[in-house]
Amino acid sequence: MAHYFEESPQAASRPGSVTLVLPDLHLRLETDRGVFSPERVDAGTRVLLETVPPPPAEGDLLDLGCGYGPIALTMASRAPGATVWAVDVNRRSVELCERNAKSAGLDKVRSVHADEMPEDVRFRAIWSNPAIRIGKAALHEMLTRWLDRLTPDGSAYLVVQKHLGSDSLQRWLGDRGWPTSRLASRSAYRVLRVDARPAGLETQER
Repeated sequence: MAHYFEESPQAASRPGSVTLVLPDLHLRLETDRGVFSPERVDAGTRVLLETVPPPPAEGDLLDLGCGYGPIALTMASRAPGATVWAVDVNRRSVELCERNAKSAGLDKVRSVHADEMPEDVRFRAIWSNPAIRIGKAALHEMLTRWLDRLTPDGSAYLVVQKHLGSDSLQRWLGDRGWPTSRLASRSAYRVLRVDARPAGLETQER
C-alpha cells in the first residue's frame, strides 16, 4: 500500500488497464503497479464520482492525488471548458494520467508533480480521494496546502472511508475554518463538501 505514496515507486512495472463506467462516460485507463488501486477503480473514487455535483464549466479545477486519472478525466469530460490540474507526488501516476488524458482526447488535463504546480493557480473546485494512510499530520499538511488555494467561491469534495476517520476529519476541517458538511454517505464512505476559508483565516493558521 505504501508504494503509491512514493515519488518513484520501487515496485517493478506491470502495466494493466481498468474500465471506468459511469452514466455519462466510459473510459479505458492504463494502470501499473506502484500506483493507487491498479486492479480496479477504487470504490471510494466511484462513490465520489457518482455523488458530486457538476464541476464549474470554466476556470481551474484540481484532482488532488490523481493516480492514473479517473477523477481528473471525469472532471475534464464533464467540464470541457475548464482546465483540470491532475496532481500527485508519484511520478508514475502523473505519467499514467497524462497518457490516459491524451488517449481520451482530453487536452485540457494538466498532469503535474505536486511540487511543480504553478503557485499562482487558484481552483474553483477540488475533487479528491485523499491518501488517508499517509498519516494524520501529513494529511493535514497536504489538505491545508491545497484547500487554501480554493477561490473564494470554490469548494472541495473529499471521499473518506468511515473507519479511516471521515467524521474526525470533518470536525478538524470545521475547527480550522473551512465550512464542511457531509454531501453523501454510501457503504463505507462519506463524501465531504469543504468550502473556502474566509479571507484571513489561512494567514492565521500559518
